[in-house]
Amino acid sequence: MNVSNELFRAARHAAGALNLTAPEQIDELLRTLADAIEAEMEPLLAANARDLARMDPSDPKYDRLLLDPDRLRGIASDMRNVAALPSPLGRILDQTVRPNGMRIEKVSVPFGVIGVIYEARPNVGFDVFSLCVKAGSACILKGGSDAADSNAAIAALIVKTLRRCGFDEHTLTLLPPGHEATQQLLEAVGDVDLVIPRGGRGLIDYVRAHARVPVIETGAGVCHVYFDRSGDMEKGAAIIFNAKTRRVSVCNALDGLILHRDRLSDLPALCRRLAGKRVVIEADEEALAALRGHYPDELLRAADAASYGTEFLSYRMSIRTVGSFDEALEHIARYSSQHSEAIVAEDPETIRRYQRAVDAACVYANVSTAFTDGAQFGMGAEIGISTQKLHARGPMALHELTTYKYLIVGDGQVRP
Repeated sequence: MNVSNELFRAARHAAGALNLTAPEQIDELLRTLADAIEAEMEPLLAANARDLARMDPSDPKYDRLLLDPDRLRGIASDMRNVAALPSPLGRILDQTVRPNGMRIEKVSVPFGVIGVIYEARPNVGFDVFSLCVKAGSACILKGGSDAADSNAAIAALIVKTLRRCGFDEHTLTLLPPGHEATQQLLEAVGDVDLVIPRGGRGLIDYVRAHARVPVIETGAGVCHVYFDRSGDMEKGAAIIFNAKTRRVSVCNALDGLILHRDRLSDLPALCRRLAGKRVVIEADEEALAALRGHYPDELLRAADAASYGTEFLSYRMSIRTVGSFDEALEHIARYSSQHSEAIVAEDPETIRRYQRAVDAACVYANVSTAFTDGAQFGMGAEIGISTQKLHARGPMALHELTTYKYLIVGDGQVRP
C-alpha cells in the first residue's frame, strides 16, 4: 500500500501545533487516555485475540503479542506516571554570557516527528505515544502484520482521545503493515526527524541498512551474567533465575551464564530452580559434566557455535566456563550486543574492574538484568533500550526523546 507524502506532512503540521501546547494540556490528554484504556478494554482484547489466533502459542513472540487486563492496567498506570513527570522541554542544559554581553542558552526541544518500527509488541503503541507526545513530538507507528488488529484498535482509541481533547488527530499516525510502508518511512527525509526500530536483530539491521533518515538502534539483547570466583551462591542463584525466567521474550532476559572454573561445583545449585521452568541449558563440556545427574538430562544440550551470541527469547540459555576474569571479559566482548551485562561477585576490585571494562548500555553488579527498563529506572516508561552510543544509550525515555537548540539574546551586538 502506498503511503501518501501528505500523511507525513500532516504529522509534521501536528508536531508544530504540539510544540505550542501547554504541558498541562498534554498531561490531561495522557490521563484521559489512561482512563480510556481501562474503560474500553473489551475491544482492545478482542482485537488482540484475533492476532493471537493467527500465531502459534509456542512462538517466542506470542508472549510479546499478548494483551490481558493486567497488562492493559499496567500500561494505563505507566501512562499516568509519564503524565506526572516534569516536562522534558524547555530545560536549560547550559548557559553562558560572553564577554560582549551576548547571552547563550542551550535548551531542550522536541525532535518533531518520530517514527517507530516494531514487531509483535502492541503495547509499544501506547508507550511510544505517551512518551513522544509528552516530549512534544508527533509519532508515526509502523507495526508488523502479526499485531495488525491490535495496533489498529490501539491507534483508533488514541485518535479518538486526541479528538476528544482537542488535539490534532495526526499527532499519531499508524502506517499499514507491509514492507512498502516501512521503506517509505525510512526515506521520508524532511518529514521524519528520527526513526527508532524496536525488534530483533533482523529488523534493526534492515532499518540501519535502508534508512535515509537518522536512526537510533534499540532492542536486540544478548545478555550475560558472569558468576565470579568470589560470587555469593544465594545471590547468584536468585539473579540467574530471575534474569532468565521472569519474562523470557524480552530483550533484557538472560541468554548466557559465564562461570568461573573455581565455582563449577556450585553450578548445580545455581541452576536448580531453572529446572522447574524447564529451561534448556546448552553448556560446554566442563559445565555439562558438572550438571549431569543434578539437572534433568532431557534439558541438557552440548553447546555449539550457535549457543553463544544468540538472543534466545525462550526458555533456553548457554553456559560457558572460563578460567579467569579476563577470559570472561573476552567472551562478553565477542558475543554481547552491548545491552545489559551483569556480574555476581563479592570482591569490590573485581566489581570495579568489570563495570569499567564491560562495554554495554547497562552494567550490573549483583543485580538482575531484568531491571533494564525505563519504568524500573524511574523514567515512567521507555521507547526502547538504545544499544548505540550517539545521542542516547540505555533506556530511552523523555529526556532522550528531546534534542536541543541554542537561544542567543543580545542588545545589538555585531561581529567585528
